[in-house]
Amino acid sequence: MELLNALGINVKILLAQLINFAVMLFVLWKFAYKPMKKFLEDRSKKIEEGVENAEKAEKRLEDISKKEEEVIRNAKKEAAKILEEAREQAEENKKKAVDKAKEEIGAVINKEKENMQVEKAETLKEIKKEIVSLVVEALESVLEKKIDKKEDKELIEKAIKKIEK
Repeated sequence: MELLNALGINVKILLAQLINFAVMLFVLWKFAYKPMKKFLEDRSKKIEEGVENAEKAEKRLEDISKKEEEVIRNAKKEAAKILEEAREQAEENKKKAVDKAKEEIGAVINKEKENMQVEKAETLKEIKKEIVSLVVEALESVLEKKIDKKEDKELIEKAIKKIEK
């Protein structure tokens, strides 16, 4: 102890200061360090949870983005398919309309041909009648006498047959 006294250190004061320091250390450790440590640990856990939640949210966002892109791709494919079907249907309708128009035109042409043949036949009949009357007149003027009706009819038929040939 003399050595401590020689250095100017009082053992009683040193001991009292050590006890004060121990009490202060205990009080600070009990009321300041532990709550502060608990507060920092809780805050650290909350930050970690926040980071994990942010990572989960980012992953969900990426998944949703991928699904959205897939839905858009599928929608575009479906739209292109519908558009192609509409074009094909329009082409088919156009072809049907053209075919129907051709059939109608063909029917009209055939009907007109039939009408022309009927008119031609009627015209030929009229021409034959006129030729017969002209032949009769010509024969009457050449013969200058009228033959009986039976001979008249025979001469007309012969003349018609010659004309038809």
